[in-house]
Amino acid sequence: MDLRNIAIIAHVDHGKTTLVDEMLKQSGEFRDNQATLDRAMDSNELERERGITILAKSTSVVWGDIRYNIVDTPGHADFGGEVERILSMVDGVVLLVDAAEGPMPQTKFVTAKALALGLKPIVVLNKVDKQDAEPDRALNEVFDLFANLGADDGQLDFPILYASGRTGWADVSLDGPRKNLDALFKLVSEHVPAPSQITSRSKEFKMLATTLGGDSFLGKLLTGRVESGTLKTGQSLRALNRDGIIIESFRVSKILAFRGLKQQAIDFAEAGDIVSIAGMSKATVADTIADPGVVEPIPSQPIDPPTITVTFGINDRPVAGRDGKKVQSRVIRDRLLKECESNVAIRVVDTPGGEAFDVSGRGELQMGVLIENMRREGFELSISRPRVVYRDIDGIKNEPVEEVTIDVDDEFSGVVIEKLSARKGELVEMKSSNAGKTRIVSLVPSRGLIGYHGEFMTDTRGTGIMNRVFSSWEPAKGLIPGRRQGVLISMENGSSVAYAIFNLEDRGRFFIGAGEYVYQGMIIGEHTRDNDLEVNPLKGKKLTNVRASGTDDAVRLTAPTRFSLEQAIAYIDDDELVEVTPNNIRLRKKILDPHERKRSQKIAS
Repeated sequence: MDLRNIAIIAHVDHGKTTLVDEMLKQSGEFRDNQATLDRAMDSNELERERGITILAKSTSVVWGDIRYNIVDTPGHADFGGEVERILSMVDGVVLLVDAAEGPMPQTKFVTAKALALGLKPIVVLNKVDKQDAEPDRALNEVFDLFANLGADDGQLDFPILYASGRTGWADVSLDGPRKNLDALFKLVSEHVPAPSQITSRSKEFKMLATTLGGDSFLGKLLTGRVESGTLKTGQSLRALNRDGIIIESFRVSKILAFRGLKQQAIDFAEAGDIVSIAGMSKATVADTIADPGVVEPIPSQPIDPPTITVTFGINDRPVAGRDGKKVQSRVIRDRLLKECESNVAIRVVDTPGGEAFDVSGRGELQMGVLIENMRREGFELSISRPRVVYRDIDGIKNEPVEEVTIDVDDEFSGVVIEKLSARKGELVEMKSSNAGKTRIVSLVPSRGLIGYHGEFMTDTRGTGIMNRVFSSWEPAKGLIPGRRQGVLISMENGSSVAYAIFNLEDRGRFFIGAGEYVYQGMIIGEHTRDNDLEVNPLKGKKLTNVRASGTDDAVRLTAPTRFSLEQAIAYIDDDELVEVTPNNIRLRKKILDPHERKRSQKIAS
């Protein structure tokens, strides 16, 4: 059977996963009466909750006499490590662009990687049936994007399709029949070449491991495309790292191929096939799996370096271990190192003392997903404020700068530009649309964006959309103002009392309600002033023998502010931590004892 390997790439929420779902349905992978979920490819629990793709996944469909291996990739730049690896497995890309929004930051990010590899894209203008769709404008912007990214003549002469993934059609023209996705399948078969390695079946077996998985029965699974040769169950292989050093020798216990949404065992694979292999114990992502006679590893795509660092530590509050079962630093370290194996964009370094670990990655969302996964696995953690990773270039301290694209109502554009300027942002572009929206493109240091998203949503009354992508390394921009308000800190251990909180409400907004467990050094609210204030949320009403009118009225408290995990991490200051357990997210000071905290502040000043 003929073969095509393609990746579908696009910005967040431009319809990648929905389109793949339709391709599965129309190719017959789902029965007519089969119950299926929306976004079937987003199988991860967090993906379904957040509505984003986090992990790259492969599937396979048959249309006519051709098998299409399709990879659904993340659109968010924080998970760009997934995208970069996966592009080495395919021979073509389908670039999906929202006909209303046009190319967005992550479109630019992933497309640059694909063009650099020499892949020729197919452009699909999706959601053309939206009321505010402007396919002609979006198409012109795509062409300009390709030209700016240095596309060659062959890549600039890209084929175009108009589509609506949700309703399941794609056509070569806007006024086409709009019946099905046949035009997409046909165009892929004509435009994307069959795997170029198909002629090298007689050579030695080689495969670059691009993703890592696991199975409770089979153990570790490495997925990649067979670059040359053939593979059979029971065949002896060895794994080479990027430097050509032999990691291990093993025998293939199982070969799995993608068939629809499932993997099926096969006995034989050949050049061009995308398969998963079981039998190894040490090999991991970016290693070359090959015949024993092979000594040269397959070059792997370089991964962009991390831009932020977060410290993961043990939970050392007074009653740690109530919620989670995994609290020891050794267990946390093993889990983080396991994450590094499958996620090449993350790095882990031990800190002095061995009870905390500096974890570097692409962004706050990537860190948030890792922490949330660990939290659900039963870990208790203390998380620091994110710090940017600096780089020394020619003796000059450089910091990461991101390209920020913001879409807001015209009335909010002024306050957004003002806030970005205060964060050392440089305005690149500003244009208004007929729909009363303004698009602002600015270059802002990553340091200035930490903690800004919540403030941005408040400034735009929840209507603004912000997207960011790494742009370049530039000389450090100097001091950037942080959080203005101080915090309210509990001075006691116990359960909070409604009467106490009610009498303290004029001091600031609270993050807790009545009857919640608090401890000394825990942050329970935000002060109205710029200094920290220690308060007693346990203080009850004094009882007397005299009853007066109104003294027993029910206390009415203002609803407390609740932080999501990402919001909490972005909110804290350098001397604060986020306590993360399976059941709670709390804010606290690094040093819980007030006397020790004051002594430390004096030494620091």
